[in-house]
Amino acid sequence: MAVIRHHVGKRLSEIAVHNGTVYLAGQIAEDADQDITGQTREVLGHIDRLLAEVNSDKAHLLSVQIYISDMAHFAGMNAVWDEWVAQGATPPRATVEARLANPKCLVEIVVVAAQRS
Repeated sequence: MAVIRHHVGKRLSEIAVHNGTVYLAGQIAEDADQDITGQTREVLGHIDRLLAEVNSDKAHLLSVQIYISDMAHFAGMNAVWDEWVAQGATPPRATVEARLANPKCLVEIVVVAAQRS
């Protein structure tokens, strides 16, 4: 089965779909002047939009990796996450502190999801 890529750039594709599995590139906030709650909301909005493009949604998440620039942001990020995540369909998740490529970015989220049947 072919790999279908969306929003293909020189360095990365925003989405790759293979055999009903959706892989998103790490999503960051475009407005990096926001605090952790604002950046997290924006990133989750990007994820919602990208998943919708390929017939998926947050209820179909298979795995999530969250990178935050400082563990001091963990509670703020989680507050937004808890409002957003589909209860009863919470995915396996890891959260780690990492130095992100843009020092103003506080959070980056990578997801793998299944397409809806």
